[in-house]
Amino acid sequence: MLAAIALYALLPNRLLIGPRYVVPTLEILLFIPLVAANPRRMTRQNRALRRLVVALLLFIAASNAVALVLLIHQFTSGRASEGGTLLVAAAQVWLTNVLVFALAYWELDRGGPVSRTQLRRPRLPAADFRFPQDEDQDAVNEVAQRSSAISGWAPGFVDYLYVSVTNSSAFSPTDTMPLSPRAKLLMATESVSALMVSILVVSFGVGALQK
Repeated sequence: MLAAIALYALLPNRLLIGPRYVVPTLEILLFIPLVAANPRRMTRQNRALRRLVVALLLFIAASNAVALVLLIHQFTSGRASEGGTLLVAAAQVWLTNVLVFALAYWELDRGGPVSRTQLRRPRLPAADFRFPQDEDQDAVNEVAQRSSAISGWAPGFVDYLYVSVTNSSAFSPTDTMPLSPRAKLLMATESVSALMVSILVVSFGVGALQK
């Protein structure tokens, strides 16, 4: 979350909503109670905390979406002469998108990070994603050892970050499949956002080659 907030704060002024530090400051104020509740590891959770997490993620995602719209405007309004700055900004928007959706997947799947680590498997809510480890129990021994059924494996943040990176790069699921409607909608939204950033960068590169 801090990385996503920092990436937004470092965007060019014309891609920001209001003064530079207004949105990041509001995001930090929402972030502080989450750290206070779980200073080291995610071991405590209640409905209010989950709502706060979702609210913070929505706030960061909305800010980044506005930055994407403003970035598109910069490219299409003939101001793309500052190509280097805009390309760096496009990378920041893309990376923020990856982090935000990774956090969203991490927070929503199987009841969230606390449920996945504190509850026994039969008590977990229905999964939003199907990972390869969830069905590797009948593979060869060295692969089956890492399966959910044999080792008790549960996805962590790195797993959701990988899902987010591959979805933003391939514009579709790779080895991890969305199961629930909300997971499918989130992945579709992320794919479209990443595709728009990629189109902007490619179109700028083609335009630069023609000059």
